[in-house]
Amino acid sequence: MSKPIFVLNGPNLNLLGEREPHIYGHESLGDVEARCVARAKVHGMTIVFRQTNREGELIDWVQEARGAASALVINPAGYGHTSVALLDALKALSIPIIECHLSNPAARESFRRTTYVSLAATGVVSGFGPVSYELAVEAACGLATD
Repeated sequence: MSKPIFVLNGPNLNLLGEREPHIYGHESLGDVEARCVARAKVHGMTIVFRQTNREGELIDWVQEARGAASALVINPAGYGHTSVALLDALKALSIPIIECHLSNPAARESFRRTTYVSLAATGVVSGFGPVSYELAVEAACGLATD
């Protein structure tokens, strides 16, 4: 059996569907997880889906992915713009990394236009709302390693 794809989510994504729905939409993070699981299943893959508001915990999960995952999808949320420590953890991975955003950071505030995560990512999917996650999982399935 293949290793799962890790889908990791940063701060405030637990409020998805409630926080700024005009930007992030009305679906909950549980709805997004269901989309990811369904998309991976089509490819015979499984998902480990997690969310945290704590930077250190997110970094621990990235480090766990080194040996336990076949690919990583990450929505770092605000940590993408601030965390060099997260970048360093991602650079230690040898599996594909897909950065994922619900909104299009390039169309938002200037501080959102650059993420440290992009420096380590194999690719980036953004701006399609919850479908961004499906597209990111699709890419991860195609690039996954064992």
